[in-house]
Amino acid sequence: MDIALLIVAAAAAGWVDAVVGGGGLVLIPALLIAFPTIAPATALGTNKLAAVFGTASAAIAYARRLRVDVRRLLPVFVSAVVCSGIGAYAASRLPAEVFTPIVLCLLVAVGLFVALNPGFGSGTGVSRPRWSVLLGFVVAGVVIAFYDGVMGPGTGTFLIISLTALAGTGFLESSAMAKVINTGTNLGALAVFAWQGNILWLLGIGLAVANIAGAQLGAHMAIGRGSGFVRWVLLAVVVGMVSKLGYDLIVD
Repeated sequence: MDIALLIVAAAAAGWVDAVVGGGGLVLIPALLIAFPTIAPATALGTNKLAAVFGTASAAIAYARRLRVDVRRLLPVFVSAVVCSGIGAYAASRLPAEVFTPIVLCLLVAVGLFVALNPGFGSGTGVSRPRWSVLLGFVVAGVVIAFYDGVMGPGTGTFLIISLTALAGTGFLESSAMAKVINTGTNLGALAVFAWQGNILWLLGIGLAVANIAGAQLGAHMAIGRGSGFVRWVLLAVVVGMVSKLGYDLIVD
């Protein structure tokens, strides 16, 4: 029964990740519930193994239907791998409790901004100065990538918001680019977790299959329904993440 629930959770996580990110908030708690004695680092590592396959498959689905400049994203991808790996290595020295209040405030700000600006990210994108686009890629490939290695929740959401605001892309195009970058952050963190021995490989590979299925469904729904659909799912995920992190903060 626990395995069946984990498969459902992995598929749901893949769907959420493919649309706006935040799938870790679905699968990681499910792993901790199914295996109460598992080390948190092992839950994180096993989640990354499933997520890297799902995110990569979503990136391919987006690239097939949308114009994604992979060559322009390659330096950002490489930076994301490195910075996420550094973040994962630093995670043991930088407890998540340090980041939780900051992330909570950022998520509330993001949710309010998107809710109060209905036109934000709804179009095909607007022209931005070159420095703004470069800043968006630096934030995505360095700052958010490092955060994904250290903590992780909301990485895909933060990527979409930063790319939309700084690179001037619409939500749908931002989501497509975010999947490429997020694949890099997952790879970097996964390499460190594997080196530390914090992955349940057999379970993770099984969950990866379900994650891919959910990711494919999510990517095709996002492409078919457009930026408006991504916007509403993003707001729903932000509310869910704020509730979860707020609860954790109060309980701890």
